[in-house]
Amino acid sequence: MAITNTQSGTTVHEVADGIYRISTPVVIPGGGFSFNQYLIDDDEPLLFHTGPRKLFPLVREAVANILPLERLRHIAFSHVEADECGSLNEWLAAAPQSAPLCGTVAAMVSIGDLADRPPRALADGELLSLGKHSVRWFDAPHLPHAWECGFLMDERTGTLFCGDLFTQGGSGNPPLTESDILGPSEAFRHQMDYFSHTKNARPMLERLAAAKPTTLACMHGSAWRGDGAKLLRALADAICA
Repeated sequence: MAITNTQSGTTVHEVADGIYRISTPVVIPGGGFSFNQYLIDDDEPLLFHTGPRKLFPLVREAVANILPLERLRHIAFSHVEADECGSLNEWLAAAPQSAPLCGTVAAMVSIGDLADRPPRALADGELLSLGKHSVRWFDAPHLPHAWECGFLMDERTGTLFCGDLFTQGGSGNPPLTESDILGPSEAFRHQMDYFSHTKNARPMLERLAAAKPTTLACMHGSAWRGDGAKLLRALADAICA
């Protein structure tokens, strides 16, 4: 793990082959929190989550520690929210050959207007080659929230970029863990109640489980390594009980 900014505590850690977790701890009412972004270093590098605009200088510094910013091609995110895509236009300016990457609903209802360049919209199930890595988009409306929500899965490493699923509070979580994250994430969910409780949660989680991820790239808290299918089904049991 490398510290890229000693003042903020921003760190970079390789959680899977060629995939880096960038994390910045912050203070929120009631305790600490973390904002994570994930960078896939490949022929067409992809950044998943931009972070809020106020964190842009820190995330930019961390990405530059791994590769030149001008190499970025895809600025991707799960849904439209400040921590997901708040600094999208700053990234488009810093990486002139990049474009937003999102689902078709996000492109239609928000990003086609909000972004300074047209988005690349991925259809449900569509596969995009980055070089050695290939990422597949899964539509997941309202899971955990937002109509346009969806997730990317890197098929080479089995890494699921799962956005707000398995959100863990605290700012001192290890970059990558094989320990329980469902318990802490459920405690956080019950406190905040940020899930939409869509009736389609179980079939969508089962679809993600069927992809058999081995790394879960969470946006808040630790990334996780293990039997992702089993953990996703345990999440379905917890929220659909």
